Amino acid sequence: MAPDPTTAQVTVTLAALAATGATPRPSGETLQQQTERIITGINAQLSDPSLATQGAWKLVWLALSEANANMAYIARSTNGSNEFAVIARGTDADLIDILEDLDVGTVVPFPESGSPKPIAVSKGAMDAFTRVVNARSIASPSPNATLAQALTAALNSAPASPQPTVYLTGHSLGGCIATMLALYLQAQTWPKQPKFAVITYAAPTAGVQSFADYFDSVPWVIDERHNNAYDLVPHAWADLDTTAGWYPSPGPQATDEVKLLIGAISQRTKGNVYVQPGTLCPMNTSYTSLAKNLVNKTTQDFLGQVAFQHANSTYLDLVGAPAVPSAPVVTSVTPTFGEPGATVTINGTGFSKDSMVDFGHFACPTRNVDSDSRITAKVPNGTGVVHVRVTNTLGTSPAVAMGQFAYGGPAPVVVSAVSPTSGKVDTLVTISGSGFAHGATVHFKDKPSDAVTFLSTGQITATAPGQLDDHQTVNVTVTVGKATSPTSPADEFTYTGR
Repeated sequence: MAPDPTTAQVTVTLAALAATGATPRPSGETLQQQTERIITGINAQLSDPSLATQGAWKLVWLALSEANANMAYIARSTNGSNEFAVIARGTDADLIDILEDLDVGTVVPFPESGSPKPIAVSKGAMDAFTRVVNARSIASPSPNATLAQALTAALNSAPASPQPTVYLTGHSLGGCIATMLALYLQAQTWPKQPKFAVITYAAPTAGVQSFADYFDSVPWVIDERHNNAYDLVPHAWADLDTTAGWYPSPGPQATDEVKLLIGAISQRTKGNVYVQPGTLCPMNTSYTSLAKNLVNKTTQDFLGQVAFQHANSTYLDLVGAPAVPSAPVVTSVTPTFGEPGATVTINGTGFSKDSMVDFGHFACPTRNVDSDSRITAKVPNGTGVVHVRVTNTLGTSPAVAMGQFAYGGPAPVVVSAVSPTSGKVDTLVTISGSGFAHGATVHFKDKPSDAVTFLSTGQITATAPGQLDDHQTVNVTVTVGKATSPTSPADEFTYTGR
């Protein structure tokens, strides 16, 4: 990155920071505790000189809406440029859930826009906007203030020159909300009139033609809509059906299941015609940025590629901004079964001295952070098979199959890799994972292998059985007793014929 970062590099970094601490701790924490954890994490990143923000921004206000549905924060520059940024975070959920849950079948008026003529947005977008503008901070800085009140106070304390500039930005649904916040804020009366700039990333549409027309008529200082050309989310809801024809070579191509899913989600508009506002700035038009391990024609690979193309990290890379610190990741737990009080080793990345551990919904009070990749913990009381997850000020590790722990046993059965990943019928395949045992059976899709050799609890070999179609990609699963490994892109095997 150049010593003087671009506006896009700064704003995409600010937008990415909104994901900090988005997930509540699995064992539970109050909204106050979660808010304070998020504030600590964002403050630490804003002071980091290695990011595109160069340590030259300071948190002014932050609020979570009820039930953690949305979050927004305000930051101001500290380098004398008299710049402010209002950053929105969308719903904290799986991106497919976002598209399924957002209410776009109903359009409602948006009188807060300041438009002299009625304009309309989706009810889902309006609900999210309302939650953000009504949210009050419950922690310092700016306690008990709404977004507009906090921005008013910040502008009051700003120097008269140069004229203040307020950037509205956000990623995904945060970008959608940012377009509505931009109109809402520009319609207000300010103690020191600022200039407004709108720069969004991966944003789905907020409204119909009347919304887009009015938005485009406002004299923004900057008006940019940055979209990865192969990100599905910005196509909602203007032309979502076009994504069913993805992806170009090397793939993955959409399966029939994916096409049905996209078609069903598209129909949620119930005939409403949505239009994207702003000036489009496309990226990755040649499809050179992709997850190269997710190219098989399977539903899992397609959805995995969708997630990669939409990720904050991908957008940071596409604009040439340094990656922001990520939440912890758990890669494995050893041993994977036992009783309360047993000692386990948690392996992963991004662990810090303030890391907290949960076994499912049970907090683990006794743990020691040995390094940024290892935690030793005493198993708390609990039952069943649970995910072991680590939380710090940057967020909570996702649930992963290799991070499971079974109270009382037997060990969870997991396939973490197959080698080779392709071959003809009767190819000998080495299957790696955990929870394997003598007598285990192996299936390639729904066909059992007739030559299975147990090597260890973490490795089995099996020959690939014939299929009705010997040119397809299938999941390889291992069954021990009544337990069968869950499927994932890591267990895929591609047939290349007989």
